[in-house]
Amino acid sequence: MEFDNLKVLPLHKYPEYLKETCDLINDEWPRSETARMMSLRASSDNLPSSLILINDKKLVLGHCKLTPIPTMPESCFIETVVISKSFRGMKLGTYLMRKVEEHCKNKLDLSMIHLSTKGQESFYEKLGYKICAPVSIYGTRIPNYRPTEPSHKETQVPVRSAPSTGAPPPPPPPPMPRNENLINNNIVKTNKTFMFKYLSKV
Repeated sequence: MEFDNLKVLPLHKYPEYLKETCDLINDEWPRSETARMMSLRASSDNLPSSLILINDKKLVLGHCKLTPIPTMPESCFIETVVISKSFRGMKLGTYLMRKVEEHCKNKLDLSMIHLSTKGQESFYEKLGYKICAPVSIYGTRIPNYRPTEPSHKETQVPVRSAPSTGAPPPPPPPPMPRNENLINNNIVKTNKTFMFKYLSKV
């Protein structure tokens, strides 16, 4: 199939394709049209963003949704990749993914992409994706998060002696939660395979 007649466009700039895109996705993963349209209308120049693959006959052949990862501002998560059932086996999935990667690198200024899959691991491996630990697209972003080792130098805080009452001293307060624990609470438990790819800088 010739790729010269194909375009990958941001859906929010071409709302005339909303209904067709909704039908394409729901044909693969049925969901209420109202909920699906609400999700598609959330597309923006930043994240989340929906990209569509169309041909010169103005047919929507594919769709991909990009979502932010709260704990990884340098990456995004590919929530859905779907090609119209009538156009599968023509390398359109590979074409769409290449264009999505260019968009992430050049338009969104990202350095990585994450995704999850069940049964399509070999397809993504051929595109350069590698298996990684699960990531979550839920929760709030932790500002300036940097994993660190606990400090071995703890500040000594003077403790005043309480008046003697004969009662044992109260227990110490619980330790503050570490950033790693906050992150791990958001990790998704799933049977899907999580994968990622570094976007090369040209």
